[in-house]
Amino acid sequence: MTNDLEQRTLRKISWRIVPFIMLLYFIAYIDRVNISFAALTMNKDLGFSSAVFGFGAGIFFVGYFLFEVPSNVILEKVGARLWIARVMITWGILSAIFAFIKGETSFYVLRFLLGAAEAGFFPGIILYLSYWFPVRRRAQVVSFFMAAAPISTVLGSPLTTALLQMDGIAGLKGWQWMFILEALPAILLGFVVLFYMTDRPEKATWLAEDEREWLVNTMNAENAAKGAKAHHSIWSGLTDMRVLALALIYFGTSAGLYTLGIWAPQIIGQFGLSTMQVGFLNAVPPAIAIIAMILWARHSDRTGERTWHVVIACLVAAVGLALAGVASSVVAVVAALTVVNVGISAAKPPLWSMPTMFLSGPAAAAGIATINSIGNLGGFAGPWAIGWIKDLTGSFLGGLYMVAGLLVLSAVLTLVLAGSQRAPSVARSAST
Repeated sequence: MTNDLEQRTLRKISWRIVPFIMLLYFIAYIDRVNISFAALTMNKDLGFSSAVFGFGAGIFFVGYFLFEVPSNVILEKVGARLWIARVMITWGILSAIFAFIKGETSFYVLRFLLGAAEAGFFPGIILYLSYWFPVRRRAQVVSFFMAAAPISTVLGSPLTTALLQMDGIAGLKGWQWMFILEALPAILLGFVVLFYMTDRPEKATWLAEDEREWLVNTMNAENAAKGAKAHHSIWSGLTDMRVLALALIYFGTSAGLYTLGIWAPQIIGQFGLSTMQVGFLNAVPPAIAIIAMILWARHSDRTGERTWHVVIACLVAAVGLALAGVASSVVAVVAALTVVNVGISAAKPPLWSMPTMFLSGPAAAAGIATINSIGNLGGFAGPWAIGWIKDLTGSFLGGLYMVAGLLVLSAVLTLVLAGSQRAPSVARSAST
């Protein structure tokens, strides 16, 4: 009876929550990286060098870093419904204003403000899922949520390049139309969030009484089981060495993710392809990565193993980046970028299942935001370094090797973290 109730409850909350948050992240990721397609024509129109573009694309994460923790702490206090709605409406308005940038300064300022506006969305959703799903199901649920990023590339790449063809309509460039039209869904969905999202299981009137009672009791029991080992205060979440280690691990994966998001269209486009051809080819690697991510996360949940699922995925992505640097044909580049996409995507769900295993309450809000804010500085370092090295050398090779090195470092740090976790357990066993 209990198993039937569990399955029924989890199925209902999965269908209610997961498709909706996937849609929100789908829109978020498009608005975050559509600058990569705008660059195919915008850079020439505005006279941006690779270094200028890379710095402007990456400065998004400086704003993100500065406002991430405060944003997530506010979400914990006021509830996901109000705060996620605020985040989406603000970033939608700023995304539309990108259509009217005039030069380097306005580009830098708006990218910084967009990062500040969007801060709190991703870690807020990770925190939100920890309210609704038991830890044994969390990696798989996170994998579905995070699949929205590669899905947005699969569907968004052809759509975005099609919008670039609107050049000249009403006196606007194609990239200006792209920014305006792709910003509207974020604003509209922000208002939908206000009516659709439920803050906590206790308020879920769409669950039957026995389902709601089972879910509340299960999640309360999980939090109680953490006992003295769990950290609950904001300061604990900010200063826990495991949080800082996970942030550094995430730094490498973010550098890899946004190397793809910001530079993949130009890496593919260097072989003399049209913007439409680039759009369709750029959709191939993430389409394969979606399947790999879900299967890898399911295996991680089934085995209960997280460390090696992160390590192997990071090393696979590093190999892919190295191969992309030496690829001499468009087929080889797309194949290498597929390997990168698979590795980066597969690493994320097991990695994001780790912090909520030892944090709860305000500490979880602060800790998850800390991991995401520090980690996402990799989204600044990777794209900026690639643009700078490209201007210096005329090639993507050096930058891709650098990001590959960061992913290898992430793999090593994951093993070190796992070893440090085992050491106290071994010591306690020896003393009994």
